[in-house]
Amino acid sequence: MRYRPPSHVVLLQAANLCSGLGNAIVTIAIPWLVMARFDSPTIAGLVLAASSLSPLLITPFGGWLVDHIGRRQVSIGADVLSALSVLAIPVSAALFGLTPTSVFLFAMLGALFDPAGYTARKALLTDAAHATGIAQKSLNGIHDGVFGVAWVTGPAIGAWLIAGFGVVSPFWCAALLFMVSAFCITFLRVGDLGLDGRNTGDGRSVADDRGILRGFAVLWRDRVLRTLTIALVGIAMIYLPSESIVLTAFFEQQGDPRGFGVVISALSAGATLGAFGYGWMGERLSPARLLRMIMAGTASSIVPMALLPPLPWLTAAAFCLGFFWGPLNPLVTTLVQQRVPADQHGRVYSAQISAFYAGPPLGMVATGYAVERWGVAVTYLALAAALVLTAVAVLRSKSLRQGL
Repeated sequence: MRYRPPSHVVLLQAANLCSGLGNAIVTIAIPWLVMARFDSPTIAGLVLAASSLSPLLITPFGGWLVDHIGRRQVSIGADVLSALSVLAIPVSAALFGLTPTSVFLFAMLGALFDPAGYTARKALLTDAAHATGIAQKSLNGIHDGVFGVAWVTGPAIGAWLIAGFGVVSPFWCAALLFMVSAFCITFLRVGDLGLDGRNTGDGRSVADDRGILRGFAVLWRDRVLRTLTIALVGIAMIYLPSESIVLTAFFEQQGDPRGFGVVISALSAGATLGAFGYGWMGERLSPARLLRMIMAGTASSIVPMALLPPLPWLTAAAFCLGFFWGPLNPLVTTLVQQRVPADQHGRVYSAQISAFYAGPPLGMVATGYAVERWGVAVTYLALAAALVLTAVAVLRSKSLRQGL
């Protein structure tokens, strides 16, 4: 394949960065807006819950749109609709005033479009790699690394905007970022391997692969992807609550917000570096060996964290945990690209995203209850034990040992 300048990759990753930044800014801006206007943690919790769970209703349909309408079209449409839904908040605040109900509805509406855009850009990775000649594994790692950068820096940008320009200013910025993302994809001139595969056909039954829920069926029938998806959701149910609930409670009890920021930054930096490094690792390690490294590394990193050592050791362990977690998502993306026909990528990715949206909130509820009932130390040790058991189960899985 002839190598071309990677302008397609630049455009795709610019869209990936801008959309990720927009979502990260909104994630911090909405609860801050609720607390500033209504002074109600209960309303803030309801709004965040709606933002987290409402995508479950639309994500499978978004994957179907990606496979049947086109990857570029869905990415552009999702970003434009996200921009409009975000703009509705400051416009409504200026013209009519905000109520808890209106903020709740705007937040839920905006969250509906995000998974479709994320799925479409993920599906575009194969088209960008095909158009530029860049190795698919390297591009998968770059994509997740850039997305990680967006979610590391987005909250800081949102907080800076709130402090400097007021509580509604982040929404104007997020809307602009969504529109920039849409423009980047508009100028992304690549083919659509999904539509090409659907139009040419490959002997499969048309009725068999058109359904909205096809992605769930594909994941269930492919033993490797099924096991990896379950493992990814299971680890996320442990990893994310340990970050957002257990460590928050620990450092709040210690009265050390600076330490909390240092540890979370180390986690995020490790995950971003691990994602960027996936291309290099993927070319040198087989999927089976890389998965063993990921599972062993995450399990061995969370154990010292659960012992809550002094800050320097806790920070080092957090970096290692993030680093070993980072390559997992690009690895799963690569296996989907290798094992699933291109015209079904959208629905398979959306099925995985649906599982990811459903799992971690349950883990957070259980973790929050455990912290209140038994305390931080006991809860963190229990989470570490659960992650170790999950890693052992994955490594001993017959389907992965025979299928990778």
